[in-house]
Amino acid sequence: MGSMSALMDRARHRISVDEYHRMADAGVLSHEERVELIEGEIVDMAPIGSQHACVVNQLARLFTLAAGEDCLVSTQNPIRLDDRSEPQPDLALLKPGAYMARLPGPEDILLVIEVASSSADYDRGVKLDLYARHGIPEVWLLDLTGNELLVCRDPVGGSYLSIAGPRVGECVRPVLLPGIGWRLAEGKTWSVPF
Repeated sequence: MGSMSALMDRARHRISVDEYHRMADAGVLSHEERVELIEGEIVDMAPIGSQHACVVNQLARLFTLAAGEDCLVSTQNPIRLDDRSEPQPDLALLKPGAYMARLPGPEDILLVIEVASSSADYDRGVKLDLYARHGIPEVWLLDLTGNELLVCRDPVGGSYLSIAGPRVGECVRPVLLPGIGWRLAEGKTWSVPF
């Protein structure tokens, strides 16, 4: 007999992105609910606190002003990775384009940024692995609780080969948007980068 975990994994019914959207259209899922679809499972997202909201807003402003026409800054909007996963990263820097008829997919994404406090372990594990498996070229994890920024690059075989933690004064530049730089000022922590 298998372990309880293995039995439960087999017993799960995973849904598709299309089914997930039909549930929302039918009112089973409210449009106000903070959920995302990860590997066919509907996952509750943590409420957004003031610190998290402030950092996301400041990063959106920084990237929007710095990037100009080089990319589209998408804030807390869904991206479709495949038929079973539609996460909502805090920020996604996208190739310029019109996304009216479809959600951005892996081929459209230049950088994903996840800002975490209570969800740091989930973001470092489940979300980072998910992004790597789908070839997202670069992910930044900004852990507000641990005052740490992780820059994850080079997705191969479902994980990132390069994971670095920049230091105070170091300028961080997205690989695919090298004209944009973010430098941590002296005397500040990653949780209050502005």
